[in-house]
Amino acid sequence: MKELLMYIKLVLFNKTFMWLLFIVNLLGTIYGYIWYESQLSQTEAKFLLFVPDSPTASLFFTIALFAWLLKKNWKLIEALALITLVKYGLWAVVMNIWTYVENDYLGWMGWMLVASHFAMAVQAILYIPFYRFRWIHIIIAAIWTLHNDVIDYVFDQMPIYSSLDKYADQIGYFTFWLSIACILLASFIYQKRSKSIS
Repeated sequence: MKELLMYIKLVLFNKTFMWLLFIVNLLGTIYGYIWYESQLSQTEAKFLLFVPDSPTASLFFTIALFAWLLKKNWKLIEALALITLVKYGLWAVVMNIWTYVENDYLGWMGWMLVASHFAMAVQAILYIPFYRFRWIHIIIAAIWTLHNDVIDYVFDQMPIYSSLDKYADQIGYFTFWLSIACILLASFIYQKRSKSIS
């Protein structure tokens, strides 16, 4: 088991693999913005930045990956990447499975979204050893994340899942606590790293 973990680390932290992951994330991010095109075309300009949640989370991680490949740490981007990637990765998994439960059907696109978004959350966790953010970066990322929730559920800019519209209040409540959990995760990682350094 220990040898397997060592092998996985060697693969994950291999520069060639990380460049490949960077390209995959960049292409996925571009596709994500295209996927939101119809919703963005109906969105007021002041909300545009906050509507495409998953691709923006993926963009943060793509930028963080690029920095690591340059042997740099862009700490605020790292905090935003961890919190939002885990949050929206898990959120999309739950929403698509909920859609399946509601409709008793989920097409191949829905299952593709489940798999890709779960992978988003997993990769954010796998690269924990690379994060160097501090409290200030967590606080700023927390404000961004909770502000995004307000835009989505107070100003009705949440991603469109038409079959789940009637559950908007419950989804908003779930999303708020998912945000809190992801912020706490970032705080735990920072505290653990601080203790190991001291």
